[in-house]
Amino acid sequence: MGNEKNEKPLKYFFWLDMEMTGLDEKVDSILEVAVIITDVDFNVLEQYDQVVFQPQNVLEAMNDWCKKHHGESGLTAKVKDGKPLAQVETDLLQLIQKYFSKDEKVVLCGNSVGNDQRFALKYMPEVSKRLHYRIVDVSSFKEIFKAKYGAKFKKKNTHRALEDILETIEELKSYLSMVSMPKNDEAKQK
Repeated sequence: MGNEKNEKPLKYFFWLDMEMTGLDEKVDSILEVAVIITDVDFNVLEQYDQVVFQPQNVLEAMNDWCKKHHGESGLTAKVKDGKPLAQVETDLLQLIQKYFSKDEKVVLCGNSVGNDQRFALKYMPEVSKRLHYRIVDVSSFKEIFKAKYGAKFKKKNTHRALEDILETIEELKSYLSMVSMPKNDEAKQK
């Protein structure tokens, strides 16, 4: 566990979304990976979106929900021309190195991002080594704001990784707009 007094404030957020053949990292595979780097004000600094190659037998083994939604979104048809997962991991490591120092842990952000974190741990171990144990999961905000204030964020649910991240960032901004906080300097004094 880190000493919070010695931790530097975050400069960037690492937003991750994956589309998979299912939700079980033990048996399912990654079909698409998208990352957005934002500053702490959620301004998009860089985007990465890549379909991952999988053999036909992996696609045929998808459950019915995935076959329907990934088929309708056009993702399934693009998988045969996707990049190998090892290359995608290399691309992500280069992106991390561009924004985060070598000894800096990367805070993972997203919607139900714990699932993406488990897939990263299994299929992209070098990326996973760079991730902080802390995450920003927008689905937690969703549940709190829905229960406490009846707030709902209308989503398109395209089930394409990049669009889903952009929507997740907007969703978090929407929830945070409902909260009034003092400016950073005032908050530090308390």
